Amino acid sequence: MNFFKLKEHNTTVSKEFYAGFTTFLTMMYIVPVNGFILADAGLPMDAVITATALITILATLFSALWSNTPIAMSVGMGLNAYFSYGLVLGMKIPWETALGIVFLSGILFVILSLTNFRVWIMTSIPMSLRRAISAGIGSFIAFIGLKQMGMIVSNDATLVSLGDFSNSNVLLGVLGLILAFSFYAYRLKGAFILSIAITSIIAWVFALNDTPQVFFSAPASISPIFLQLDILSAISLSLLPVIITFLITDMFDTLGTLTGVGTRANLFQENNKDDKSLQKTLEADAIATVAGSLLGVSTTTAFIESAAGVEEGGRTGLTAVFTAMLFITTLFMLPLFKSIPSNAIYPVLVVVGVLMFTELGKINFEDSDLATSAGAFLIVILMPLTFSITNGIAAGFLVYTIIKLAKREFKDLNIGILVITFISALAFIL
Repeated sequence: MNFFKLKEHNTTVSKEFYAGFTTFLTMMYIVPVNGFILADAGLPMDAVITATALITILATLFSALWSNTPIAMSVGMGLNAYFSYGLVLGMKIPWETALGIVFLSGILFVILSLTNFRVWIMTSIPMSLRRAISAGIGSFIAFIGLKQMGMIVSNDATLVSLGDFSNSNVLLGVLGLILAFSFYAYRLKGAFILSIAITSIIAWVFALNDTPQVFFSAPASISPIFLQLDILSAISLSLLPVIITFLITDMFDTLGTLTGVGTRANLFQENNKDDKSLQKTLEADAIATVAGSLLGVSTTTAFIESAAGVEEGGRTGLTAVFTAMLFITTLFMLPLFKSIPSNAIYPVLVVVGVLMFTELGKINFEDSDLATSAGAFLIVILMPLTFSITNGIAAGFLVYTIIKLAKREFKDLNIGILVITFISALAFIL
């Protein structure tokens, strides 16, 4: 175990195992949840569930061995919803082309992770707008969750209205939402998977969903989605803003996760020139995104649930190794995952959306100027209203730059802001 430098990190094998098991419990939900989300885009659920488990295992294991950090990786919440509901269902882009977009954004991330681009982009974009992007994605996926649960329905007069709360499936979703919020509020390990399990059992008992006849089986083949990405169709000027959106969002998501986890575990210390763990973790994240698109899933990213393992004492890549090994069990749970009612799954989107939305509270609107306030507002409000992360980011950066130009506050407009604003303009022009 000298490879992981356990003594240097003041940890032990048993402590790392318990931390890895904790991380596994807290993020196990991603396998069935991602299966449901990408299935809505037309991808075969069986293949997606297997591919999600595989990329979680491979990405987490690679990150563990490459960066020696307790960071687990899997298909990112938010971008998977944008993949299905924004691109495939919203923009009518074939899922094969959408996978090509994920691949290209991953290739760009790999190239840029080898440079100082991450430092440049992070220093170029105001922190308030970065937080607004996270909050906007939160509102977007929460809206999707509420819509899929039937709690919000379309309305010709008002666009949306409350759903039919006398419907048993809607009530099941409400129950799942209450359980998910409650368990997470009490910081129970595996809060999401526990809420999914209890909601599913209730649905089976009251015959609201088919009861599973078997719980385990051999993994499904991923051949229907493996290497099915259409890269050539994704190479289009009109899709450039979407590619950049995936790139920037994945980068923000990863850096935000690593900052939060690193602070608690004393990792990724910028003042330590010998600490290359942040660079290597970013590289692992980028490579995992490329690999995931080849397997047939959307953007892979570092999971904030890794913090649960860190809280239990995980400090090295051995924690992530144990997490990856435990995820092998999910390869054999296909019958169980498929029998889960959808309204036991979608409440998780709402809770995750709420957690992401809390970033908005860190923006001091009283001290912010109009450009920042207006930009943040449009980012947050337009993502759910237009079903597009791209539109939200584009509108936010455009209005931010326009107001800064109108007020002649040129010192706040650097090259990074101007480049993103130009790409944002393309999102509307094209």
